[in-house]
Amino acid sequence: MAAALALRRGGHDVVIHEEFAAARPLGAGLLMQPTGLAALDALGLRDQVAARGAPVRRLLGRTPAGRAVLDLGYEGAHGVGVHRAILFDALHDAVRGAGVSVACGRKVVDVGDPEAPACVFADGDRAPADLIVVADGAASTLRDRVVPNARAPLYPWGALWTIRPDTAGRWDGTLAQVYDGAAIMIGVLPVGAAPGAEDARHVSFFWSVRRENFAAARAAGIEALRADVAALWPDAAALLNGLTDMRTLAEAEYRNVAARPWRRGRVVLIGDAAHGMSPQLGQGANLALLDALELARAVGPGATVHALPAALRAYARARSAHTRFYQFMSWILTPVFQSNSRAVGLMRDAFLGLACKLPLIGGVMRATLAGRATLGFRAWRGTWEP
Repeated sequence: MAAALALRRGGHDVVIHEEFAAARPLGAGLLMQPTGLAALDALGLRDQVAARGAPVRRLLGRTPAGRAVLDLGYEGAHGVGVHRAILFDALHDAVRGAGVSVACGRKVVDVGDPEAPACVFADGDRAPADLIVVADGAASTLRDRVVPNARAPLYPWGALWTIRPDTAGRWDGTLAQVYDGAAIMIGVLPVGAAPGAEDARHVSFFWSVRRENFAAARAAGIEALRADVAALWPDAAALLNGLTDMRTLAEAEYRNVAARPWRRGRVVLIGDAAHGMSPQLGQGANLALLDALELARAVGPGATVHALPAALRAYARARSAHTRFYQFMSWILTPVFQSNSRAVGLMRDAFLGLACKLPLIGGVMRATLAGRATLGFRAWRGTWEP
């Protein structure tokens, strides 16, 4: 939707083809980093989203005994935790208001010849286009039409999550996590308003689980989960009070997407379809918004069909170093927080907290958290930023 909005504002006719019968969000809480907030500002949506979200000024991870493992604050900025539906609503309203056509119930199964692309639908219908932007997420069914050798294996670990009320504001300001080795991670992210409860505070609760153990966790039931959480983090376990059914917790899976180049002819991948990664660094939605703005800037107003391949090459150059850095860091860090290695967990607990306090390393870690880190020594900045 962000790409559609930015391209439409550049003077292009844009159609979103959506598989769902009605446009709707899927997912839990998101952490909008300073880069993502800057992108929303460029789209004119920052204030609207931030007003319904919750400021996040600190990331605090600790052991069950209370020892700080990770303690990072933002420098001169902050993040915003937000329910995915809140971000969805802001973008969807803006897209419709800008005159973008949204065609629901239209499953795209192919893009035809990338040099003369067309959306090919499940019913056999075709819709030719000057440019096709593939934005169907980490589990993209169209990615291999653009990058035949792309890989997108699932991570062994996922999460069970739910949105819970926080009427007293107990969790305000901090993305809090507790780690028991590398095998168990519990997190609480303040997200502000939720659909149907605009005046109440909420948090996103998540419990790290190996994907193969999802079924066993559900079979054990909500009381078993509450007991497991209480043994490590009683305050977080209290968030599960009142839940009676494991069906109130959704499952999240993650992929490590390797797809280069992102473009072929006049078809381009953006967001998680191009560079999906685990959520350890909290960057997925932010990187997708940056993709959208850089793509629209590269295409520019009044672009001709013949100019589009060069525009897509310029887009890839603008986004390559930034996304490569976060994909690499995600690949390196994910096993540090989600794996069966007790030794890795002990080493992390021993050294990561110290690293946060070292000027150079701590500065890189804070820049990484804020979404500004990149390959090289200069902080990343969008070409569209003032």
